[in-house]
Amino acid sequence: MVLQHFHQTKKERKKRFAVLIDPDQYKQGYLPQIVEQAHIGQIDYFFVGGSLLTQNQIHNCLKELKQLTNLPVIIFPGSPNQIEATADAIFYLSLISGRNADLLIGRHVEVAPLLAKMDIEVLPTGYILIDGGQPTTVSYISNSLPIPKDKPSIAMATALAGQLLGMQIIYLDSGSGAKNPVSEAMIKKVSNNIRLPLIVGGGIKTPEQALRTCEAGADIVVAGNAFETDPELIIDMSQAIHSLNSFIKN
Repeated sequence: MVLQHFHQTKKERKKRFAVLIDPDQYKQGYLPQIVEQAHIGQIDYFFVGGSLLTQNQIHNCLKELKQLTNLPVIIFPGSPNQIEATADAIFYLSLISGRNADLLIGRHVEVAPLLAKMDIEVLPTGYILIDGGQPTTVSYISNSLPIPKDKPSIAMATALAGQLLGMQIIYLDSGSGAKNPVSEAMIKKVSNNIRLPLIVGGGIKTPEQALRTCEAGADIVVAGNAFETDPELIIDMSQAIHSLNSFIKN
């Protein structure tokens, strides 16, 4: 159970690393190289999806990925057409930082009957978009304003509202291709005020940024864009994150 593993990670104060794969980057020979580096680096999860997919390759991407790895593969959907039973789990994302009703509940109503019939674990997730220093695909497609990067109290209150509404995961994201990752001050403020697993992604391009994200309070760090040109960076980033686990006592 993916959700159980997330909550166990939080309880044990461990740090985990997920590689985000954009299906639009899917091409012959791409995934084996990424998976090889991921296995060497001993990552924990693969997330698959994007805010806007133009190549209709998510099915092929998931199918090949499941053939290459036994690690949990989780769909990070940007739209209802990114739902596939091939994956182990799917983030059921509610954009709680925005005021777009379609992404708060509308899309969820559309896909609920389909998901209920699928043999896939559904992960109720409070998704919070943070300003990453420049407009991103997710902010444009979602038609919602991100939380200002210098307003950690707003992010904290939003995350706490998600927890009280019954969400099981909080996901802070500055968006794919963001100029800046979520600030350490904001991560710390959110982490210190919720009891749910905290995932943080967007704009994380170096092992140092990944390490600081963990130290600030993220339970799971997500990175993706940086690996499209340098897959070997997966190893360095994963080792930086997991280095903290040896100092954490249960």
